[in-house]
Amino acid sequence: MAVYTEVSDDDLTAFVAGYDIGAPRSCKGIAEGVENSNFLLTTETGSFILTLYEKRVNTDDLPFFLGLLAHLADKDVPCPTPLANATNEILGRLSDRPAAIVSFLDGMWPRRPTPEHCAELGRAIAHMHLAGADFEMSRANNLSVGQWRGLLDQSRDRSDEVKPGLAAFLDEELSALEADWPAAGGLPSGVIHGDLFPDNVFFQDGKLSGLIDFYFACNDFFVYDLAICLNAWCFEPDGSFNITKARRMLTAYNKVRDFSTDELAALPLMARGVSMRFLLTRLYDWLNTPKDALVTPKNPLEYYEKLRFHQGVDGPGAYGLEATP
Repeated sequence: MAVYTEVSDDDLTAFVAGYDIGAPRSCKGIAEGVENSNFLLTTETGSFILTLYEKRVNTDDLPFFLGLLAHLADKDVPCPTPLANATNEILGRLSDRPAAIVSFLDGMWPRRPTPEHCAELGRAIAHMHLAGADFEMSRANNLSVGQWRGLLDQSRDRSDEVKPGLAAFLDEELSALEADWPAAGGLPSGVIHGDLFPDNVFFQDGKLSGLIDFYFACNDFFVYDLAICLNAWCFEPDGSFNITKARRMLTAYNKVRDFSTDELAALPLMARGVSMRFLLTRLYDWLNTPKDALVTPKNPLEYYEKLRFHQGVDGPGAYGLEATP
């Protein structure tokens, strides 16, 4: 369930009146997602997504997120377009929360991603990376290597409740990642999505129709974004790695935006780092989410297994590409 703040009919009517989209006809909560309260808003002119930004989102970041959506949509990236109200603002306030209305995207996310889905995604990520090159705002990745030690410290004392020996494993791996991680500017970088799991990508008739949920977007290495997608799309339910999906994704990406040799060489390290990032955030939620919470925490051991896989990788060939694409 992802509706944390209820909206009264009177407040909704007054808020929507500030937009040139007609009066509201319905407003239904959307169950998917974990960060914000989302609603499918239907008005006299069509369907939209209404989002109320909850406490886990830093309101200082909202101009970046919404400005990025507007910029990418203008560059023909299939993402939600923020609507401006009568005072030409794309961020308002509803039910004592920052709120925005964005365009509705048709499509459904793939429950069982195929190699064809992965190829579509690869092309879309590359297009997005290129389209963000002239976006003037920037935002640091607050979940990159510099923050992982602090995340581990919050869970270390109870980590072995999840898996015996997990704390020692995480300490050792994190030390290796900290030692080997490229410095800022060490690899091609720019605006990345940062959370392109299958439920954030829509398809219609086999073609990618939308990228959503940009609320982890930031500036970082492009290959870090690709590593997130490899982890999220290319492992099967039994935990095995599907090299065909990875090859299709990376090859499609490379046809739109060329990899550098350094990026490909760094891919195994990035994949380990991404695994560490999601393992640590899931570990914290697993240990600290109340049993009666609306959101069910995700098992951190999924990313422990993925991390172990990437530790055994010695080059990009394991992901379907050689060092020189």
